[in-house]
Amino acid sequence: MELSVTQENLSKALSAASRVASTKTQLPILSNILLRTDGNRLLVAATNLEIATTQLIGAKIAKPGSITIPAKLVAEFVASLPKGTVELTVKNDHLHIAAGGFKSVINGIASDDFPELPTIDETSSVQYSISSDDFKQAVTQTILTASSDATRPVLTGVYWHSHDGALYLAATDGYRLSERKLVETKSEVAAIIPTSTLQEVLRTLSDDTPEVELLFDESQVRFRAGDSEVTSRLIDGNFPDYRQLIPASSETSIIIDKAEFVRITKIAGLFARESGGSVTLNADAANSTLAIHSIASQLGENTSESTAEVSADGQVTLNSRYLADALSVITGNSIEFRFSGRLAATVLSVAGGKGNYVHIIMPLKS
Repeated sequence: MELSVTQENLSKALSAASRVASTKTQLPILSNILLRTDGNRLLVAATNLEIATTQLIGAKIAKPGSITIPAKLVAEFVASLPKGTVELTVKNDHLHIAAGGFKSVINGIASDDFPELPTIDETSSVQYSISSDDFKQAVTQTILTASSDATRPVLTGVYWHSHDGALYLAATDGYRLSERKLVETKSEVAAIIPTSTLQEVLRTLSDDTPEVELLFDESQVRFRAGDSEVTSRLIDGNFPDYRQLIPASSETSIIIDKAEFVRITKIAGLFARESGGSVTLNADAANSTLAIHSIASQLGENTSESTAEVSADGQVTLNSRYLADALSVITGNSIEFRFSGRLAATVLSVAGGKGNYVHIIMPLKS
């Protein structure tokens, strides 16, 4: 193999691949990146058998070929090279890299031992094309409520599913739940995508990527953005019937300016660190206020208050971090916050019922 590429393109591709290459593995080849010529481009790929990433970059190919090389070393080395042209040459499973005044030889492994990259039959797969901005927002809004508890694998991903003619994303860790309506659809899909996969796709997307293509088959999903692809296994199992947890109506409804809600939550959270983040929200209909009270036994206590439209008096205790997380991903200038007593689920959404996102937080027992 003999070719030349730009340092910028090669470094970007190697960086993405090195994130996926496995460092803790009994198969040494999985800690390597595959370099393989593909027409007049260079394929840069890595897999840990759960996720595979491929990037195609323009190259001047003098001699086709392939090799696998240690991911961490080559990614860090190429990132340190000056901008300009990088010459790559393979001789006897050694990769010779030359750029400017730098020359290096990296010991590789023949690509014959590299696992076959996953394939998806495009003719039978369920496909979606989603704008990059919508994709980023929807994933960001749901990924934060997914569980990190490996004993319940189905909750460690985001549930992509069709319902009533629309594609929805949902995630829950048992303490909170988020649901985002994404696009209208006539296709049927029900797939749990690992959060690690979605995080990798978010890192792969650049600001000039207009849209993301998704392809689902029975056991895999592929994300395609420009010349980059991320393919992942889906999580086996059935996601819980979460819609029954979303209250249709509530006893207390509050409409409040988002910036004010964020401010009083943040201040209350400072005093809630010692009490496991516990803060108590008091809705006062007569005075049209929402107050958040928090106590730090060693430091003191705090009550933060803001004006709001309040339908009825009520009180509920929540985890301040969960509340701050929810407010950080809800768009719009006004928030609707509703609840029924101290034990029922609380609901946050954009005020006015025009939003496509709902966030549920279960109360703490005060």
